[in-house]
Amino acid sequence: MKRTLLALAVLLLLALGTWWSAAQAVATAEALGQANLRAATDTNSVKVGEITSGTVYPVIGRSEFFPWVLLGDPNTQRPIGWVYQDLVTIRGALNAVPISTLILDPATLVTAPPAAAPNNPQPTSAPLAQPTATLTPTYSVTGTVRGEVNVRYGPGVDYPRVGVANAGERFELSGYHTQYPWVQVRYANSPNGYAWIARDLLDIQGNIFTLPAISDGVLVLPTLTPTPSVVLSSNLHSGEAVPISPAFARLGEQIWELMLRNRFDPQTSRFGALFLMDLQTGEAITFGNDIAFSGTSVNKIPILVRLYGTLNEPPNAQTATDIANTMICSENVATNRLLSIIGNGDEFTGAEEVTRFMNALGMKNSFLLSPYVTDPQKPPIPPRPIRYPTTGVDQVRAQPDLSNQLTVDEIGWLLADVYQCAYGDGGILLEKFGDLYEPRECRQMLHVMSNNTVDGLLKAGIPEGVRVAHKHGWIDTTHSNAGIFFSEGGDFVMVMMVFQPSWLLFSESLPVIAESARLAYNYFNPSAPMLAIRDGIIPEAPTCNFANTPLITDLRQPIWDK
Repeated sequence: MKRTLLALAVLLLLALGTWWSAAQAVATAEALGQANLRAATDTNSVKVGEITSGTVYPVIGRSEFFPWVLLGDPNTQRPIGWVYQDLVTIRGALNAVPISTLILDPATLVTAPPAAAPNNPQPTSAPLAQPTATLTPTYSVTGTVRGEVNVRYGPGVDYPRVGVANAGERFELSGYHTQYPWVQVRYANSPNGYAWIARDLLDIQGNIFTLPAISDGVLVLPTLTPTPSVVLSSNLHSGEAVPISPAFARLGEQIWELMLRNRFDPQTSRFGALFLMDLQTGEAITFGNDIAFSGTSVNKIPILVRLYGTLNEPPNAQTATDIANTMICSENVATNRLLSIIGNGDEFTGAEEVTRFMNALGMKNSFLLSPYVTDPQKPPIPPRPIRYPTTGVDQVRAQPDLSNQLTVDEIGWLLADVYQCAYGDGGILLEKFGDLYEPRECRQMLHVMSNNTVDGLLKAGIPEGVRVAHKHGWIDTTHSNAGIFFSEGGDFVMVMMVFQPSWLLFSESLPVIAESARLAYNYFNPSAPMLAIRDGIIPEAPTCNFANTPLITDLRQPIWDK
C-alpha cells in the first residue's frame, strides 16, 4: 500500500513538474526587501521560507480569489511557497499563470543542491539566480494591532511614520528593543523591509525574547524618499489652472501641517479637506478633493443658486423668509419648500434639477438626489427609485450620505462663480446661464449668507466686523464650512471639511477650522494680522427665524448694489 501511494506521489510530482516548467517563462517575482513564504494563501499559515531582493523566482501558480502567488525553485520549478503579492515585484503576464489551490506540506520541502538549468526559455526581464529561501521553524512571534496605529521607521515617535495599521492587522515580529518598549516588524513598504510599533499597541502571540535583541540608541537607517506635496492647484472651468505662487503654495502647506498636528491625517480614518482661492489672482489650491463628503447643509448653497435661476423677479415674503431660514438657520422644512419651487411643486424633482445644474457647471462629483430629512422617523419617500451615481472620487472613506455629496473644490468654485457674477465682469454663471441670472441676484445671495450668525467655524479665525458670506453644516461625523471672505487685503474663498468615523467633537474640529482661516486671513492681511482665533458663537437653532426682519426686505429689493 505504501509503495502504491509513493508511486502515485512520484507520478503526481512529475506531472506537476512538467506544468511548472511550462509556466516558468510566463511571470517572475522578486521580493521588495524581504518577504515570507507560506504554505497556503493565508498570513496565518505555516511560514516555510523567506526570500530577499536580488533573486528572481518563477511564478508557477496564482490564487483565483486572493492576491497571492506560488513561487518555484529557479532550477527545478518545484514549489517553494506562497507569497503575498504586495510584497514582491511581478514581471511578465501574471494573468497567464495557471490558477492553483496547492497547499504545501512543510515536511516535504527540502533544500536541494543547485541543479542544471532546464532547457526551457527563461524570462527576458532578469536572469534567474539561486534561491535564498530556507526552511524556518513552524512557529513565529506575531503581533495583532489593537486599534489604528502608526507604523514608524524607528523605535520612537520621533522617527518618521512609514504607514498606518488598522485594528486586526497581523505582523510578524523580527526583533525587540532593549531600551524602548517597541518591537520591530517586517514591513514591505519600508526602505529596509522593517518598521517599528509600540509594544502596548499590539496583542503579541509568542515570546518576543526569543527574537533578536536590538539595543542601539540611535538607528542609522536608509534615507526615506521625500513625500511629494499634497497641496494641488485647482481648476474646474478652463483648460489650465492659474500658476501657484510659492507663497500661496506655502500657505496651503501650513494648513496641511496644522491638520496633521491635530490628527486630521489622510493616512488614518480621521482626516480633512481644503479648498482655497485668491479671488484677485485666480490662484486656487486644494487637498482632499478626491474624497466625497456628506453635503450636510453646505449643499444648500447650490440650492440657493439654482433657486435664483428659477425666479423671474425678487422673491415674495414667504420665499425670502425660506431663503433666510435655509441659509442661516439651516431649517430643512424651509429648504424643502425651496426645492419644491425649483421642481415645480415636487421636492424630489427640485433636488434632481439642482444636481443637473451642478453638473452643467462642471461639478461632476457633487449631487443632491432627495429633499432634506425633516422627521428622522418619517424620511421622505421618493416617487420612484433613486439611482445613486458613481462619481470620480472616493465615495467610501468619509461615509458620505448616499443622496447628498460634495467635494471641497467643487463647492469652492461655485462660490467663486457667484462672486464673479456679483462683483466681477462675468463669470461662468453669466456665460452659461446669462438668461437666468443678473448681478443683483448674485449680490443678494451673498448678502443673505453674510448675515449668517454662526461664527464658531471659519469666521472665528477672522476679526469681528470683517464680512464673511458663508454656509455651515455638520452631522455626527462631519463638520464643514464654506464661505467668501471680504478682507481689506483681498477677497478669498475657503472651504473646509473634517471627518472621523465616530462622533466628532466640536472642541476638536472648531479650533482647527478657525486656525486655518486665521492663517489664510493673515496671508492676505500681513500688515494687520489676526493674532489669535476667537471663541466664536454657534447660536441655538430654535431661536433662528428671520420672518418680518429687515433682511427679508433686503432680499425683496429689485435693485441691490451692496
